[in-house]
Amino acid sequence: MALAVKRDAGMKVPAFRLWVEGRPEHERWELLDGEPVLMAPPRERHQRIVMNLAGRLDALAEPRGCRAMPGLAILSDAMDDFAPIPDVVVRCGPPLPDGYAADPLLVAEVLSPSTVSLDRGRKFDFYRTVPSLKVLLIVYSDETRVELWRREAEDWSGTALSLDGTVALP
Repeated sequence: MALAVKRDAGMKVPAFRLWVEGRPEHERWELLDGEPVLMAPPRERHQRIVMNLAGRLDALAEPRGCRAMPGLAILSDAMDDFAPIPDVVVRCGPPLPDGYAADPLLVAEVLSPSTVSLDRGRKFDFYRTVPSLKVLLIVYSDETRVELWRREAEDWSGTALSLDGTVALP
């Protein structure tokens, strides 16, 4: 006899936003597949890469009226049970009233060995549903490797960058 198990639908973004407001300020939570996930403190090497990346991207974005920032959650109408927090987000327009962005131009994920499968899997799939997103950078923290994923119309194409390579960003 087979037994069917009904999967709980999980938390949606509006419920998550209310829930996370009650959490302590020092905790960082993201919503993945309807489950709140507490983010561990990043290692120093990871944070150094994030700071370098955010600084360089902000220097390019700021003259165009845009900003590069860490710590913003990303939203997509296509997936209402996801609110991941990438390492760096570039967006334009007026400042957000909260920490949720539905209009990023560029998202950068700095991979840690413990998060590679999630960041390259479900999060990667999620980011591609965000209509405004033009570029996704995947930066490896344990090796010299950067992947550039670019949206061209409705298709995404990826390229590996070399140490002496340059890339044009939107």
